[in-house]
Amino acid sequence: MTQRLAFIVPGDPGQRTGGYLYDAHIVVELRRLGWTVDVHGLPGRFPEADTSARDALERTLAALPNGRQVVVDGLALGGLPEVAVRHSHRLGLVALVHHPLGDERGLSVARRHCLLASERAALAAADRVITTSRFTARRIADFGVQPARVRTVEPGVTPLPLAMADGEPPRLLCVGTLSPRKGQDLLVRALHRVRGLPWQCDFIGSHTREPDFAHGLAALVTETGLDGRIRLHGECDDAQLRAAYAGADLFLLPSHYEGYGMVVTEAISAGLPVLTTTGGALTETLPAGAGLAVPPGDVDALADALAALTSDRHCRHALRDGARRARASLRGWPLAGAEFAAALGDPEHSSTSTPRRP
Repeated sequence: MTQRLAFIVPGDPGQRTGGYLYDAHIVVELRRLGWTVDVHGLPGRFPEADTSARDALERTLAALPNGRQVVVDGLALGGLPEVAVRHSHRLGLVALVHHPLGDERGLSVARRHCLLASERAALAAADRVITTSRFTARRIADFGVQPARVRTVEPGVTPLPLAMADGEPPRLLCVGTLSPRKGQDLLVRALHRVRGLPWQCDFIGSHTREPDFAHGLAALVTETGLDGRIRLHGECDDAQLRAAYAGADLFLLPSHYEGYGMVVTEAISAGLPVLTTTGGALTETLPAGAGLAVPPGDVDALADALAALTSDRHCRHALRDGARRARASLRGWPLAGAEFAAALGDPEHSSTSTPRRP
């Protein structure tokens, strides 16, 4: 019998951030496995929900028949625990947690506590919780969620062409929404410290989700005199992003915190050496020998690593070779989809399915 699932996300489901892309890939794979998946995008403000957001989630859940299984992205669910509680007795609620809302960068102490308390209540109303990393699964143990209700389904990766990654001067690539948590401002400051070395750097990511930060970042590039060496491209389509990976020599992700860090896996899929941080799950996402990780928020450490990697081609090549070795063991989205189906309770697709590589 065909299984039917409602999949609820905040805002436009077509947004090109890691969390939305994860959701979209999982929906595609579930449909390939025979599931009927109805995707609902909610209007309104999230995660600190406004009236529009609250009404939209209420209407969407109220319209579903008793017994329907519902996956709700944590960005939507975490801020509306009262709505989740109201429907928890008749729907099979599944919370999909990319990372706890209160772990976002730049929150006041009061706001952080409010978000953590709200998400704790929302997760208590869910039948089960799916996280996108083992790190996040351990993190939500602090929320009182029983381990038996938690499953982890890490992202897959779409195969990318193998980058040569031997250019001189090296072309650096940073992919991610421009936001305080991603730490692009720290990267600009670190690049300014190594301005005496030859390099070019491309930043790819949305300017519109955190416009004040994006404007400040552009101003910082100008203030540091790096206008001719740093290019802020904004959001790119798939073809442009593939070309950017193929043309890069070193991938950079200076995040303070990541619930997984899908772009690191994408860089490894292209065979690129990586410079990132140890923030959140990144220590576990970066394969051994494929890159360097420095403490989050440490401009000095980031600048030192940039100096070493941009000036030493042999060091970059050694990490590139490590990335190419790790590339062979990356998991594809079909395996992630099968694991997600198993986490939902699909008896036909268990987590013991044979892994399918991209």
